[in-house]
Amino acid sequence: MSPIDNPGTTTKPRTKAKTKIARPPLWKVILLNDDYTPREFVVQVLKAVFRLNESQSYRVMMTAHQKGACVIAVYTRDVAETKAKEATDLGKMNGYPLYFTTEKEE
Repeated sequence: MSPIDNPGTTTKPRTKAKTKIARPPLWKVILLNDDYTPREFVVQVLKAVFRLNESQSYRVMMTAHQKGACVIAVYTRDVAETKAKEATDLGKMNGYPLYFTTEKEE
């Protein structure tokens, strides 16, 4: 007897279980202001490490200068830490206390 012949029988459609891949948490790279690193140098580092254009770099540098810190970009943890270290090291190599840090995105 088929389900059509027997009205008391119901059939359920088969559903596939979808595995959801969690995205990795994101981290912010933050430029901290200091009173010693020349503005032009900060702009050059932002352009070189974070691939920002001239006006974006200038805006980020001025925001950090005026507010004490500025979020530059958001990446996965490894990328964020690598870029922050690379940018901080560029400052150190040139004798400046330029400092970038990372913080988990909320």
